[in-house]
Amino acid sequence: MRKWVNVLNTAQTIISQIPDNKMLERVIPNRERPIRLLAHHVFRIGEAFLETVIDGKEYAIQHANVPPAEGTYTKGPQIAEYGHSVVKRLQDWWAQLKDKSGAQKLKTYYGDQPLHMVLERSTWHSAQHARQLTYLLEQFGIEPKRRLAPEDLAGLPLPERLFE
Repeated sequence: MRKWVNVLNTAQTIISQIPDNKMLERVIPNRERPIRLLAHHVFRIGEAFLETVIDGKEYAIQHANVPPAEGTYTKGPQIAEYGHSVVKRLQDWWAQLKDKSGAQKLKTYYGDQPLHMVLERSTWHSAQHARQLTYLLEQFGIEPKRRLAPEDLAGLPLPERLFE
């Protein structure tokens, strides 16, 4: 959980630096996904995780891809604030969780999985997108105020390439 919180806090800093006039640009030319949706998705992963562990919903592919309502979260600081609320909810959930072994089973689209596996998957998923957003900032000529270091990513089964 500590690793994921660090990833999400880093993403908040990165996202808050994205210029407003860039939020509707595509992340990559060959995919219809604006930066705004990718930035929101980083934290929606956490919200989907919470809905699974707290509400018992199945963690489905589309679950983490629920976009924000049209016209909301149009600026980096707004998305970073949304991220802050998700991080707080994750930390509160973790603090009250009695059994931190991670052995509890969760319903996912790829079968019942131990909590620790879904937690790891959510962590690397968020980290991959934080890496992509860091790259975008650099492409805009903006030096990220915070970035994920190799030790932050150690042990996570991340894709080698940024965009796969």
